[in-house]
Amino acid sequence: MPFQHVVVGAIFNSVNEILLAFRPPTAPRRAGTHKCCGRRTRKNSQGGLWEFPGGKVEAGESTPQALARELQEEVGIFVVSARPLIRIRHHYNETLGKVKTVLLDVWRVDTFAGEPFGREGQPVEWVAIKDLAQRDYPAANWPIVNAVRLPSRYLITPEPSPNTEEFLYGLERSLHAGIRLVQLRAKTLGETAYAELARQVLPVCRAHQAQLILNAAPPLVEEVGADGVHLDSARLMSLSARPFSSSRLWVGASCHNAKELVHAGRIGADFAVVSPVLETTSHPGARTLGWTGFRELTELAVLPVYALGGMTQRHVTQAYEQGAQGIAGVSSLWRG
Repeated sequence: MPFQHVVVGAIFNSVNEILLAFRPPTAPRRAGTHKCCGRRTRKNSQGGLWEFPGGKVEAGESTPQALARELQEEVGIFVVSARPLIRIRHHYNETLGKVKTVLLDVWRVDTFAGEPFGREGQPVEWVAIKDLAQRDYPAANWPIVNAVRLPSRYLITPEPSPNTEEFLYGLERSLHAGIRLVQLRAKTLGETAYAELARQVLPVCRAHQAQLILNAAPPLVEEVGADGVHLDSARLMSLSARPFSSSRLWVGASCHNAKELVHAGRIGADFAVVSPVLETTSHPGARTLGWTGFRELTELAVLPVYALGGMTQRHVTQAYEQGAQGIAGVSSLWRG
């Protein structure tokens, strides 16, 4: 399906705040294409909402060139360094039953020159990451909000040994190394033992401002006070709706093919883990997606995606280039 290519900047400052712009309900907009719906207009079709700065990629422009031009024109900054963050295809129903597709090509801007201001008269504001979910955005911007809030590395814990202290020591070392998103995966434990371990893991994560995701039945998340649930593919496909009413809790999902990834988006999951990308030592000779297959799946996704399977720290940049939020891993991210 033909699509309108739009570039968007998730701009970070030195204290890890994000720049948002506000479109008043009746404010005019410079001639061009609105980043959320792709319509060329001087009227503000997304008024009263917050958004990430950006706009249409013009003919003959590369995406980095369009990003640099749009951010200079809209908020008066010059991009120094940026990397891909997420690409989202969003479909808008127009009159007479027509559907318009927009590709939001989002880049993370970590270094820039100049002081941002609303060159079109729009208010702009630096917002702390923890406060992003409290704003109102166009529907197409919510996956960007999640991508900005999620880290680039997602630790999946190894099976815990009988020595809980040893397991917690390994977790502590991993958190010291910078891990901020942890999935507690312990398939060998029964429900009671798993819940007890989760209660011991949670304060360790809290002490490092890390978030704990449980690979368990969703009700346990609220019982323990964890930050979300990770759905294995079987549990994912058994659900017809998001398992939590609260948007405060994360919902992650394991996906291996297009059907599972599309379903994860349909039920409102916040992120997915796609595997296996490369061969692993635990499953030598198993069929893998490869980077080409992984890229094909990320192009279908409407949510941030982590690459899993054979991932190491050296794969992070390559994962970004293939549309990933980052990498997920066990042995490569565990410091036990």
